[in-house]
Amino acid sequence: MPEQKTTDLEAQDEKLGFVHENLQGWIPALATDEETRVALEKAFDYRGDLTITLKDGTKIDGYIFDRRSDSSNLNECLVRVMPKDGPARLSIRYSDIAALAFTGKDTAAGKSFEAWVKKYNEKKARGEKNIGIDAEPLD
Repeated sequence: MPEQKTTDLEAQDEKLGFVHENLQGWIPALATDEETRVALEKAFDYRGDLTITLKDGTKIDGYIFDRRSDSSNLNECLVRVMPKDGPARLSIRYSDIAALAFTGKDTAAGKSFEAWVKKYNEKKARGEKNIGIDAEPLD
């Protein structure tokens, strides 16, 4: 029976828009417009840093915090990135991206509200007071 519960919760998460994929270390192919769109959509949902290689050879390590992907033309679609090495925010056209790598730790991997509640209930059952779930260090 517990296996069915997990399946139901996963289905519920998917309905809410949560997809639990381990993307850390993934280097997607960007050979077609569709592959580029799918990879950058996953990059937007990823809660870690990525390495973006531009067609001119420039590499940018950072976090994608926004994207504009509603045009059929990749030249009009863009991602917005917070680079690791500076305070500036960059806008990068999809059409300028040669490669993408999911290089940073996904800080949200394996995290869900269910996992938080489970930890909370375990602490409560042990009789702990002032219960809070502390964030993991980002390294």
